[in-house]
Amino acid sequence: MATQTVTREFEEATFSKVAWRLVPFLFICYIVAFLDRVNVGFAKLQMSGDLKFDDAIYSLGAGIFFIGYFVFEVPSNVILEKVGAKIWIARIMITWGIISAAFMFVTTPFWFYTLRFLLGVAEAGFFPGIILYLTYWFPGDRRAKVVALFMTAIAMANVIGSPVSGAIMQYMDGVHGWRGWQWLFLLEGLPSVLVGVLVLVLLDDGPKKAKWLTEPERELIAERIAADNASKGSHHGKHDLMGAFKDLRVWAFSVVYLAGVTGFYAVNFWMPTIIQELGMKSDEFLKVGLLSMIPWGIAAVAMVLNGMHSDRTGERRWHAAGGLLVAIVGMLILAFVPKHEVVLSLAGLTLITSGILSWVATFWSLPTAFLTGTAAAAGIAWINSVGNLGGYFGPMLIGQLRAAAKAAGSGDGATHAFLALSALALIGALITVLMRPAKAGTAAVPEAAR
Repeated sequence: MATQTVTREFEEATFSKVAWRLVPFLFICYIVAFLDRVNVGFAKLQMSGDLKFDDAIYSLGAGIFFIGYFVFEVPSNVILEKVGAKIWIARIMITWGIISAAFMFVTTPFWFYTLRFLLGVAEAGFFPGIILYLTYWFPGDRRAKVVALFMTAIAMANVIGSPVSGAIMQYMDGVHGWRGWQWLFLLEGLPSVLVGVLVLVLLDDGPKKAKWLTEPERELIAERIAADNASKGSHHGKHDLMGAFKDLRVWAFSVVYLAGVTGFYAVNFWMPTIIQELGMKSDEFLKVGLLSMIPWGIAAVAMVLNGMHSDRTGERRWHAAGGLLVAIVGMLILAFVPKHEVVLSLAGLTLITSGILSWVATFWSLPTAFLTGTAAAAGIAWINSVGNLGGYFGPMLIGQLRAAAKAAGSGDGATHAFLALSALALIGALITVLMRPAKAGTAAVPEAAR
């Protein structure tokens, strides 16, 4: 199909068709994935007392997920590119669903740590795999909004999952002799297995294999993706495996992602506890879940609006860095607001979730603007795996400081924890803002994608 014969209406209709076909299903996949990753935050409210897990044990178990995730992230994404998205994403979802359900049998810290590590191994490659998969269908100038829509699943997993998790723990407790936290892991793990099977039926490896597209639509998508990849090459993009690791931009983005993710998971894993300590009774799990919906619901709207505005203006750096700056304000509120100030604490949590989710949706348009081919698979996976080590450090930071403060009888350690998180987020924002487009012959200079 000659490019000049394509009308704007046909192009818009084609990409709209693709978005409506892919994004809702991928959205569901990510909801069940993310729910299995973070439901341990709700389980903690009851499981810690049953199993005598203190804050240090919980924080290590919550974070060790990301060690397994880190080790297997790059190999998993490279395998996805080789064997195809359908088979590999289905494999990821089925195995992690089984492991997640197995948490109902945990009785000791050893098995808690082991299953969290294995859950990270099983899930490794899912998120960067989806980001890579979207590059097969959408050129760079359309990707921020699509990624933002897909990633609203993070917020919606918490909007939906928070009250559901609370209700399961409150109303299923004691059924057939199982505790609420055991039912939580079982009932939220099995849907991942079911959705994994559906991936084999509903997902196509790429536009060429999509029978629901017409030939002109397939040709249009192929032309736009080819032109997008060619423009990456003209800006000194990297295409091979080692090229990704030789590019300093990949390492710079890894640091930025680490900064944002550390704050995100620190708050995500501890939000149920933070809200419960605002004055909830120890068994008011549903109330904790309902209050948790507020920050995540607002964050879902904020991230989509930020992604849409970024696509419309073509600006990426400030949309990403601005999100981190908003999150910093929320962290400072939590650092200095008295413990039982419900409204201000919820405002702080809302600013953190809205800021970080707005940041992450726009962030991924930066590395995908210069990476393509095998380098995209490896580079995206490396950035994501290094960044997700923040999922280990963030919960550990809060957990260790809480444990130390309790041992010393000096409060809950929140002030120091959130000050440290805000400093790290500021580093990420500064690196993002200071990035400049690479000049000819300087491919290793951090590049800002527009």
